[in-house]
Amino acid sequence: MADEPLVLGIETSCDETGVGIVRGTTLLADAVASSVDTHARFGGVVPEIASRAHLEAMVPTIERALKTAGISARDLDGIAVTAGPGLAGALLVGVSAAKAYAYALNKPLYGVNHLASHICVDQLEHGPLPEPTMALLVSGGHSSLLLAPDITSDVRPMGATIDDAAGEAFDKIARVLNLGFPGGPVIDRLAKEGDPKAIAFPRGLTGPRDPAYDFSFSGLKTSVARWIEAKRNAGEEVPVRDVAASFQEAVADVLTRKAVRACKDEGVDHLMIGGGVAANSRLRALAQERCERAGIRLRVPRPGLCTDNGAMVAALGAEMVARNRPASDLELSADSSLPVTEPHVSGEAHAPAHGHDHVHEVSKKNLYS
Repeated sequence: MADEPLVLGIETSCDETGVGIVRGTTLLADAVASSVDTHARFGGVVPEIASRAHLEAMVPTIERALKTAGISARDLDGIAVTAGPGLAGALLVGVSAAKAYAYALNKPLYGVNHLASHICVDQLEHGPLPEPTMALLVSGGHSSLLLAPDITSDVRPMGATIDDAAGEAFDKIARVLNLGFPGGPVIDRLAKEGDPKAIAFPRGLTGPRDPAYDFSFSGLKTSVARWIEAKRNAGEEVPVRDVAASFQEAVADVLTRKAVRACKDEGVDHLMIGGGVAANSRLRALAQERCERAGIRLRVPRPGLCTDNGAMVAALGAEMVARNRPASDLELSADSSLPVTEPHVSGEAHAPAHGHDHVHEVSKKNLYS
């Protein structure tokens, strides 16, 4: 085990300040500082608040992770950080911190992709990823089907959301039902007491002429909101538990149906599900049922590894070291639109083609001034 790479990972793409430490595929520490309670009163994540929270939490969270792992920062073989996608200001905090630590410790720096990290984290629980890996990633910002022949260098998009991602839909329906933020956990809890067949909500993009692997939850969100509004206008009580169960069933149905289809079409005999929505109990149960019927092996990390965390970034960083991928340099940019086809930002100076050069310049100023 001592020969396996020891890597610290920093994740700040949204509202979680995550710091993880892994040795190879063994998780040593997973420290998280969340600002979700601060955002809750606004009904969603406020980027400026998230960035300031990351600034305050960064050093204490890194120190907590090192203490938990029982190591010194100088023992590390590398520093990995989410370079994108995500909120530009939030990413900037993490990238700047990672640069500072890498520079001060004279350790290699690895800028990695948030989505690829969500796939790689499963190695910490279920061992090395099969190649290729079929992954369904579902979160507040992404609903994606990805085929990864090599998680460090070759990730291919099969399908993605064309409007609201699954996690966004959960949050918006929770808001309509006055359930607070975030919406996923409370809807999951209430749905267990409701009837998933009570209301026939639509399944978006499941027609014979629709894209096979793309997702759309905007129509579902609108349908649910209008159904609730009609009940209220008629002076009737809204059956919150049945609404939650029926809405959740529609989301899980579409996600699992398309994921299993992609596995069959590509001849892949396993499916990995990651991202925050992968913690949803109905999604996990329905995926298990359908995968078993189709002869597909299902891999889903425990809920704590599904949400944004530093462990997933460290896991991908360790894989980069193990496979001798080139390190990033101190010109690394925070790129809020980093495509999933770039699981890792290599040592060549990375100038984003997405209009974020100003983030790069600010990050350099923060590090060197």
